[in-house]
Amino acid sequence: MSSDQPQEDQHPVPTGVELTALDERFRTDPFPVFEELREADPVHYDEVLKRWVLTRHDDVDRVVNDRSLSVDPRKAADGTYMSLFRGEPRDDDVQPNILFLDPPDHTRLRGLVTKAFTPRAVERMRPRIQEIVDELLDAVAGQDSFDLMDAFAMPLPTIVIAEMLGVDAADQADFKHWSDEGILRFNPMITEEESARADAAGLAMQEYLARAVAERREAPRNDLISSMIAVEESGDQLTSEEIVTMTSLLLAAGNVTTTDLIGNGVLALLQHPTELQKLRDDPSLIKNAVEEVLRYDSPVVHTARVTLSDAEIEGCPIKKGESILTFLASANRDPDVYPNPNKFDITREDTRHHAFGGGIHYCLGAPLARLEAEIGIGALVQRFPTMRLADEPLEWRRLPAFRGLIRLPVLVS
Repeated sequence: MSSDQPQEDQHPVPTGVELTALDERFRTDPFPVFEELREADPVHYDEVLKRWVLTRHDDVDRVVNDRSLSVDPRKAADGTYMSLFRGEPRDDDVQPNILFLDPPDHTRLRGLVTKAFTPRAVERMRPRIQEIVDELLDAVAGQDSFDLMDAFAMPLPTIVIAEMLGVDAADQADFKHWSDEGILRFNPMITEEESARADAAGLAMQEYLARAVAERREAPRNDLISSMIAVEESGDQLTSEEIVTMTSLLLAAGNVTTTDLIGNGVLALLQHPTELQKLRDDPSLIKNAVEEVLRYDSPVVHTARVTLSDAEIEGCPIKKGESILTFLASANRDPDVYPNPNKFDITREDTRHHAFGGGIHYCLGAPLARLEAEIGIGALVQRFPTMRLADEPLEWRRLPAFRGLIRLPVLVS
């Protein structure tokens, strides 16, 4: 525990902004940083951002599955990391989205939404997802090169979730813009300019979705918004405001994570040609390959909790209201759990991981993300057998909690 150790007697470990995507070293390759923390200070107190930082698999696993901990920023002590997510001006009467809700509110919302967003409903999208993938790949066929993020990884999740929601195709460009701007809200160190952009995008999206919900109440369709209106349990239903909030979250956070899963997956395959050839030779490996991508280069880097009472981790006392940040991406490469953890191996037998979090907050959209990645990456590597990385530097997004590329130029001829 670094707070009890004299800094002059030890090599200072990375801390503060150095443990975010705002730092170039971390943004480019966070895994050496994780190794350093796991070995030197696995229960690290970040004095700068006021948070406890966990990097070992078992510590992360214990915390994400601990129901006594909170995800609600309103319960965080002032000045701590999680308190930064409250927003300004602070209004504790405004209910946050489901990512920041505890039971019983979280239990109620998740139970109702799950009835509409079922694995069966997701699986019904398989033929249409395949069509969208083929259309996007047809659009770049014949080109010598293209930016995989712009041409494929970014539009695919946007189109899929927009169609599931029943959004008009003509409005999908607006949703892509609103999603890109809205995701800035996940940065607790957001600038005033970014905050203004995120607010404008959020307002535009909410107004659009509110109209869509009102229209579906009058004339239901075969789409996810109509399904969320129809779900009921013990006489309880989702309000229009709750449906708008949930669909906004699906469009913003859901889009960026699936985009990053596809981009990170293609990059890993292109950087490991032997694994890429294995997948081309045996397309049935795609499911295991996607799980290995999720473990090897997780799109969601971390998640956080708030203590509701005094606690202790590995002998380190943690006070009520403090923030605990769990690095999921670090847990997924812990050598105590994964043999040769830095090796990308699509035939790895144990592909368990924490890329989708854990416990009651396990990602609701995991089945859809997996399905899009399996179809998208599988089709891509078969369609372009000579695909390789262009000789250009990679550029990663400057957004804490997420890891993904801004551009991924590839050569295909």
